[in-house]
Amino acid sequence: MTNASRAAGQNPVERHSIDRIVNRTIWIDGALVPWEAATVHVLSHSLARGSLVFDYTSVHETPRGPAIFRLREHVERFLRSVALVGLPLEPGAAEIEEAARATVRANPGSNALKICAYLPSIEVDVVPMDERVSLAIASYHTARDVVLRKARPRPMPATLALKIDRTRRRIEAHLPPQAKAAANYLGAMMAKWAARKEGYDEVVLLDERGNLAEAPTSNLFLVDRRGVLRTPTLDAVLAGVTRDSVLALAKHEGIPVAECALAPESLADAAEVFLSGSSVGVWPVASVDGRPVAGGAPGPLSARLKARHDAVTAGGDPDFDHWLAYVR
Repeated sequence: MTNASRAAGQNPVERHSIDRIVNRTIWIDGALVPWEAATVHVLSHSLARGSLVFDYTSVHETPRGPAIFRLREHVERFLRSVALVGLPLEPGAAEIEEAARATVRANPGSNALKICAYLPSIEVDVVPMDERVSLAIASYHTARDVVLRKARPRPMPATLALKIDRTRRRIEAHLPPQAKAAANYLGAMMAKWAARKEGYDEVVLLDERGNLAEAPTSNLFLVDRRGVLRTPTLDAVLAGVTRDSVLALAKHEGIPVAECALAPESLADAAEVFLSGSSVGVWPVASVDGRPVAGGAPGPLSARLKARHDAVTAGGDPDFDHWLAYVR
């Protein structure tokens, strides 16, 4: 069943909620500036050439106050992406982490944190003459500050209708999948946009060898008929921090896991399928290419891992409390 049929009769997000939007500020190069003033020129290098590098994580309300999920790991991945692209960014990990905390403190009620490094200068060549790199950190609420500003908000389904895109494959020769750079998302955007027009919620891409890779902003998992949790290896997918979290939680729960090559046909025979990502946590898949998975409802292992992940991010799991960077 596609999202179009599942969503029939649902009410759109209530527009009056936009009145509750908080005045946001964004940290740019050491100063907090108003949301509307956080702009770059249309001819900036990072806009024209896709050289912006970013990372994204979630912010959660807990009994001990706001907490950023696995901040250190996200900053480390961000700096690896910066190095892969070759941006000469000056701030180090400690400075970026402290700036992230300061941004969350300045923006109460946030549920998302995005860190960006970009070349703001106006350039005409592929190689910029001005190598100055700006660092921006935004903390905001995805629904109130972004979705509700759109004319037609898209409701988020509890389970996904997934499509396998067999026409576009990752090309790893120029920009490896480990680089979270804007240029790396164009093909995925094209695939997901086309899939949504067909009534699907999400799309999974193939790697250069024709094996399952990942969704545009999420990692892919399946549970086989023997109860083994399987996910593609890291050679062709982004090293998702939530992916790593799911694997750690599964091992802690005694669930057998395997990182391996997965043929597209393996989804048709899977007992369960789900995606993982910073913006969605654990997201069960109800169907693949129109065929139901696990009866069209979240399977027991998917539900178990989702519940455990949700408990961790809510500050209710002492075994993994070290994953939360509390904002004091």
